[in-house]
Amino acid sequence: MRILVVDDSAFMRRSLTRLIESEPGLVVVDTARDGEEAVQKARLLRPDLITLDIHMPRLDGLGALERIMSDCPTAVLMVSSLTTKGSNDTLAALRLGAIDFVAKDARHVSLDIHAIRNELIAKIKAIGDSRAEAGSSDAHRASGETTFHRDVFDLVVIGASTGGPPVLETIVASLSPQIAAPIVVAQHMPAVFTKSLADRLNSRCMVNVLEAENGMPLYPGAVYIAPGGRQTRVRRVPGQRIFLRVSDDPSDSMFKPSVDLLFTTAAEACPGQTLGVVLTGMGDDGVLGAREIVRSGGAVLTQSSDTCVIYGMPKAVDDAELSTARLSPRELCGAIGAIRPLKATPAAVSRTA
Repeated sequence: MRILVVDDSAFMRRSLTRLIESEPGLVVVDTARDGEEAVQKARLLRPDLITLDIHMPRLDGLGALERIMSDCPTAVLMVSSLTTKGSNDTLAALRLGAIDFVAKDARHVSLDIHAIRNELIAKIKAIGDSRAEAGSSDAHRASGETTFHRDVFDLVVIGASTGGPPVLETIVASLSPQIAAPIVVAQHMPAVFTKSLADRLNSRCMVNVLEAENGMPLYPGAVYIAPGGRQTRVRRVPGQRIFLRVSDDPSDSMFKPSVDLLFTTAAEACPGQTLGVVLTGMGDDGVLGAREIVRSGGAVLTQSSDTCVIYGMPKAVDDAELSTARLSPRELCGAIGAIRPLKATPAAVSRTA
């Protein structure tokens, strides 16, 4: 896999090159020190993937990304800083077409650059694998139901990872404040990024979007974003409204927030009345929780393979035969938006694309 590394720091260019080339099969074909060089070398070299810094002289990462996507579309992995501005810029990059990001702590880059190696390599390889699979055949297009007939639920829980934020924005922006169930989202992101995601969605959508807090009650017509770096559970006290429990346990979990944990506790709190939705992402987080939702009498929807950036998390659920329907983002908007109070008559959501 041929990779172009773009960063204004010579130290970062050297470090990223060493980290990437320490993995067999990955080759850095060149480096660039600003956005202008990045655009030129992307056109000339046609790499398989570009790692792209955001804050650079002459032309910044967002400007370079926009031109790359227009002139020579390429898989792009952003390298961003763990700050509020860094998270806002990263969300903008994802909307412009970047596939994913790796966050670095700009205060201690020289000390912990090697700490991002596993994440960096895993994401590069996942992007490469998904591109190879998509380009080789149509085998990745999973068959399955493309209609969904149930619209009565007390709670919607959504899990997402790589490629998730733009799909989440599409779904949340489509919702009416009159939607009859609260929605809780576990998106794999660091803490400062989930706060920025919640703030952005709240500013652009009709529904109220909040970052989840411990003890927060859940109300219909609102979306709750699980905070990064912590675990979010759904709880219910008999006779009272369902609420969220946010904590650091389990501290050794691979994913924070964990989709499995969110889904499992949602199924316990609202048995038979939970709708789970698994969006694009690498890995299999969510399949265990999806099993509990289905076992309790609820339903699980997965994003259709041909619309996923990484068909990993949905594939795990599909392969386990837990998905009620496999829908595009537009169809998921319809399915979630159709949720009605308990006395409503079910209506079908059908694939029209």
